[in-house]
Amino acid sequence: MPRAIWTGTIGFGLVQIPVALHTAEDHKELEMTLLDKRNFSPVGYERVNKKTGKEVAWENIVKGHEHSSGKFVILTERDFAEANVEATRQIDILDFVELSEVDPLYIERPYYLAPQKSGKKSYALLREVLRRSGKAGIGKVVIRTRQHLAAVVAHDNALVLLILRFADELRPAKGLDLPSTSLKTLGVTPKELSMAQRLVEGMVSKFEPEKYKDEYRRDLMRLIQRKVKAKELNRIPEASKRKPKAPAAAPVVDLVELLAKSVNHRKSA
Repeated sequence: MPRAIWTGTIGFGLVQIPVALHTAEDHKELEMTLLDKRNFSPVGYERVNKKTGKEVAWENIVKGHEHSSGKFVILTERDFAEANVEATRQIDILDFVELSEVDPLYIERPYYLAPQKSGKKSYALLREVLRRSGKAGIGKVVIRTRQHLAAVVAHDNALVLLILRFADELRPAKGLDLPSTSLKTLGVTPKELSMAQRLVEGMVSKFEPEKYKDEYRRDLMRLIQRKVKAKELNRIPEASKRKPKAPAAAPVVDLVELLAKSVNHRKSA
């Protein structure tokens, strides 16, 4: 069993379910080291005192809130926990909503919720109610030093906590230069719309996340392995010194012809 990053309870009504929070992500991003190109020595993120210019050891670092210029209120880990003891140990479900109503823009990251020994029956009860009703429990949770909006949902035989963004954390799209919703104004014809719909219908399938792979990371690792094999170590590639070519202008295309070719290609495939 992986180590829990948080333990507490899920509360809905008078029901309290003791749970532990486990990360559901496994980041596959390729780890890169920052280097000084003059001698290829690693460049670290130094903890430097802005006044003395000297490095500060971890044991001498504390957290502080700047109350006024140069005046800080120092907070310890105990202060963070004691500011609101109940909030730091409780996922309090405030509402139940249709899971389909949770806009993907609000979803930040997932966590698994595992029951503590005494909470297995109530855990299973909540999981089955959420599964059968298609609902999500909306509440708040404090993880480390920050409160989050969250949704408790059923997924297979587990309860999952989806960390959500608060509404004021999302930027509105009104400042973007977006095309009009009037297709006629944009010159989109009924024929183009019909063919686009046919193309989408021909590409509909069941969502199977296992079939999608991170080809970029795979190809980047292959490139690294080729460079190692060619003994290209501690050397800046010549190609990186040349300016990249400007992208060619996009050609004018017949949208109907392009859609027709796409539909026919899908059919033959």
